[in-house]
Amino acid sequence: MKKVLVLVMVAFATSAFALNPGNHKAAYKLNNKPTFNALVRYLDADDSQADQLKYVFELTKNKMRSALKSNNETAVDNVMLFNVGNAKYILSDNQYRKYLVVLNLSINNNNEEFLTQK
Repeated sequence: MKKVLVLVMVAFATSAFALNPGNHKAAYKLNNKPTFNALVRYLDADDSQADQLKYVFELTKNKMRSALKSNNETAVDNVMLFNVGNAKYILSDNQYRKYLVVLNLSINNNNEEFLTQK
C-alpha cells in the first residue's frame, strides 16, 4: 500500500512540474541556506552530494536570472529542466523522487517559507 501511495505522489509531482515549470521562485529558494540544509537532511544526502547540489543550485540561480532578464519563458523552462536533470544525476532514485516531490510542492505552494519549517 505504501508503494502505491509513493507512486501516486511521484506521478502527481511529475505532472505538477509539467504543468507549471516556469515558476522561478523555487530556483531562488533552493539556494536559501536554511532551505538547502533542510533539503539535504530530508534527502539524507552525503557531503559529496550536498556539495554537488549546492553547485547546481547556484548555476540554476544564475541561469534563471539570465533567462528572466531576457524575458524568455522557454529559457526559464529549460533552466528548471537543467536543475532537475542534474539533480537526477547526483541523487539516488529514492532521493530523486523525494526531490521532485519537494520541488513540485515548492513550485505549487504559495507559502515560500514552507520548506524551512521543521
